[in-house]
Amino acid sequence: MKAHNSLIIIILSILCFSCGSNQNKRKKNFSIKIIDNQTKFKLGETIKASLINAKKIEIDSVIYQLGDKKTLLKKDFTFKEIIDTEKLGNHILTANVFYNGNVDTITKKVTFLNNIAPKLYSYKIIAEYPHDQKAFTQGLEFYNDTLYESTGKKGMSSLRKIDYKTGKINIKKEVPPTYFAEGITIMNDKIYQLTWTSKEGFIYDLKTLNKIGNFAYNQSKEGWGLCNNGKHIYKSDGTEKIWILDANTLAEKEYIEVTTNKSVKSRFNELEWVEGKIYANTWQKDGIAIINPKNGALEAVINLSSLRKKVTQHDNLNVLNGIAYKKDTKRLFVTGKNWDKIFEIEIVK
Repeated sequence: MKAHNSLIIIILSILCFSCGSNQNKRKKNFSIKIIDNQTKFKLGETIKASLINAKKIEIDSVIYQLGDKKTLLKKDFTFKEIIDTEKLGNHILTANVFYNGNVDTITKKVTFLNNIAPKLYSYKIIAEYPHDQKAFTQGLEFYNDTLYESTGKKGMSSLRKIDYKTGKINIKKEVPPTYFAEGITIMNDKIYQLTWTSKEGFIYDLKTLNKIGNFAYNQSKEGWGLCNNGKHIYKSDGTEKIWILDANTLAEKEYIEVTTNKSVKSRFNELEWVEGKIYANTWQKDGIAIINPKNGALEAVINLSSLRKKVTQHDNLNVLNGIAYKKDTKRLFVTGKNWDKIFEIEIVK
């Protein structure tokens, strides 16, 4: 009897498992088709999508969602939307189809691009200042007339307070050798410093550079660059995303994705907030991208490729990295990894 009962239990278990598997693998009754199979749209263009109902099921209604916008349709079921206020980058068009007391959720990936090509700017050198050639620069920022710098590499990472005119390091705090330090930003008398792959950042007192706290990353896996606009902190992580952090908790609340008129871009390193825009170094590129923080549009590129030739050439010389904006003079200061100079420059449009 026990054997018979056991056999029944096994058979029922198999049947239940099979039913669950079939439900999970059930094919959707509907799909989304975008006109001309277009997947990339520029600002000002209209995205038009229709619902494919091959089985001719009677549909009650469809709710389309794109970003924060929801559209309820009770007939025709054709979605139309002008791309204008959406953040640029990768999006998911979702359709919830209601029929016979059921609902199917179907999706389609789309990408929104800027409608204007980035402008190309040049520069003019205003002044040159000495810089520690051994500094693997990861972050650079002014607070009043004092320059603060974060340097990287394990065993060599540090946070520094510098007299930019002489290059003298007034205070230097070593970062534990297990960490690879990255970008910094200054806000509310505190310095926030990222680490690369440790998923952890440090908080320092602005005056003493004494460490007073830590913060963890949330969704992002790496730390690259930081800047702030006085209300929010912006963080790059090597992907196309620039995260917007809560200034009090450092939690990643939302993000923008950086795009041109042709594609989504990534690998943004050092960040600086300059007159309402994000200025960003791109890893392995000797230039600065100017990014609209509202929608992620890459609006211009400053070509600084000739600057590297103006510093002492040596085996450890590396790429441009380090942007600091001096608000009183409205000038940019830039340097690179293991460069022996900091350049004060004026942007030439």
